[in-house]
Amino acid sequence: MPGFAILIGLVVLLLLSAIKVLNEYERAVIFRLGRLIGSKGPGLILIIPIIDRMKRISLRTIVTDVPPQDVITKDNVSVKVNAVINFRVMEPNKAVVEVENYLYATGQLAQTTLRSVLGQFELDDLLGEREKINLKLQGIVDAHTDPWGIKVSLVEVKHVDLPAEMQRAMAKQAEAERERRAKVIHAEGEFQASTKLAEAAKIIGDHPMALQLRYLQTLSEVASENNSTTIFPLPIDLFSVFMKKDDK
Repeated sequence: MPGFAILIGLVVLLLLSAIKVLNEYERAVIFRLGRLIGSKGPGLILIIPIIDRMKRISLRTIVTDVPPQDVITKDNVSVKVNAVINFRVMEPNKAVVEVENYLYATGQLAQTTLRSVLGQFELDDLLGEREKINLKLQGIVDAHTDPWGIKVSLVEVKHVDLPAEMQRAMAKQAEAERERRAKVIHAEGEFQASTKLAEAAKIIGDHPMALQLRYLQTLSEVASENNSTTIFPLPIDLFSVFMKKDDK
């Protein structure tokens, strides 16, 4: 009887080991006597104890950092660049069979691709054309990981660490550019003001009374100030209009 109880216990343990529960985002890649028979899940699945071997694979998007890489740009500037990569397993069978460790392999591929691709760009392009560079990186890494059943959805450059002397040079360049823009804007303002003044002078020349009205307006503005006494010359031309009327 004790031997029979032990046998029953072993059978129960084998049955329990045959029952597996997989989450919605998991798949089980099953090997039977070393041969791939396919993937199962999610939910409750059954395997044959001892004969079958199961490998769990997550189908969720994996976000991983690419460590800072030393990159020499096309114009021979040494920078440190790090990035982030988003990918997910689309075909669990390939992710297990075609590559030993798809997480490590994808990370290493992203590092080498980052160095080789960024070395083809000049520093100004590296700083100003991030979207173009990200798309190129994503396309290359995705093409290489496709045989592994992995889809790379994003490779994005996070930070470009410039040498201190290059930062100072770029700061001087930016300051000079701001000064240039300020001078251009000032010159354009002077040009527009002189153009308007020329137009006003032409109108006043065609209509002499406009000058008298502008003169009176100036006197009104001066009188609005808190001055006790205002002395101003009175041009004789101001009365020329009235004198002409009296002659008539």
